Amino acid sequence: MDSPTVHADVAFRRVGEEVVLVNLVTNEIFALNETGARFWELLAEGHTRAEIVATLAVEFDVGEAQVDAEATALIEQLGKAGMLARS
Repeated sequence: MDSPTVHADVAFRRVGEEVVLVNLVTNEIFALNETGARFWELLAEGHTRAEIVATLAVEFDVGEAQVDAEATALIEQLGKAGMLARS
């Protein structure tokens, strides 16, 4: 999923350092840690994957390659759970 977007059937809310996602169709729930939460917020704001990776690398002082690998894994998990849609 190269250009994921937030699925229309997913509600989310920040709770402390986490973001909790709820698929309103399947009732599946995900809790994202601090970095996953920030990824989700940037995605919900309409940023591209490349923009998100660059932003997270700066904000968390991590190499872009590491952020990109973690983003790939997160996108795969969320895609399988129906939390993402293609743009």
